[in-house]
Amino acid sequence: MTGRSHFDRQLSELRDSILMMGSRVQEELQLAMDALATLSTDKAKEVYAADRLVNKLRFEIEDRCFSLIVTQQPAARDLRTIMTAMNIIVDLERTGDQTKGIAKVVPHLLKNPTQERPTELKQMGELVGRMLNQVMLAYAHNNVDLARVIARQDDQVDALYAVIFTKVMGQMALAGNPEKVEAAYEVLRAARELERFGDLATNVAERIVYLVTGAFEEINTDRETDV
Repeated sequence: MTGRSHFDRQLSELRDSILMMGSRVQEELQLAMDALATLSTDKAKEVYAADRLVNKLRFEIEDRCFSLIVTQQPAARDLRTIMTAMNIIVDLERTGDQTKGIAKVVPHLLKNPTQERPTELKQMGELVGRMLNQVMLAYAHNNVDLARVIARQDDQVDALYAVIFTKVMGQMALAGNPEKVEAAYEVLRAARELERFGDLATNVAERIVYLVTGAFEEINTDRETDV
C-alpha cells in the first residue's frame, strides 16, 4: 500500500469514527427524551453514562487528528478535512452536553410530576434528532445541498421553542407557589437545551459546506445570537 493510499484509509477511518460518535449522540438524545417523557431517573442515569462515552470518543478522535497532522504533514485539502473533523467532534460533544442537560431536569420535575410538558417539547426532540441524523448523512456523503436543508430546519426548532416559552411563562405567571414556578422553569430549561442542540447541528452543517467548498458560509442567517 502506497503512502497516499494509507493516508486515504486513515482519513476514511476518521470519518467512520465521527459517524459513530454521531450515532452515540443520537442514542443519548433518545434516552434523554424517554427519561423526560417518563420521568425515569434510571433512564437519566443511562444518559450520563452515554455522555461519558461520547466525551471519550471526542478525545480519542481528537488525538487521532493531531497524530495525522504531525505524522502525515497534510496538504491544504487534507488539512481542511482534518480541521473540519476536529470542529465537528467539538460540536457533537456539545450536543451530548445539551442532551445531558435534559436528563438533569428529570429529578426536578419528579418533585412536581403533574407539571405540564407541552407537546411541542416532544416535537422539538424529534426534529433535532432528525437534523442530527441528516447532518451525519450529509457528512458521510459530502452532500452540501442536504447540509443547507438541515440548517434551514433550525428555524422550525426556534419556532417550537418560542411556543413553549410563551406557554411556560404563562404557567409561571399563574403558579400558586415557588415549587410550581420551579417545575415550569425546568420544562423551559429542557426546551432551551433542545434549541441549542439544533444550533449545534446547524454548526456541523456549516462545517460540511466548508469541507466541500472551501468557503465559510453562515447558512441560517436568521439565527439569533445568545444574549
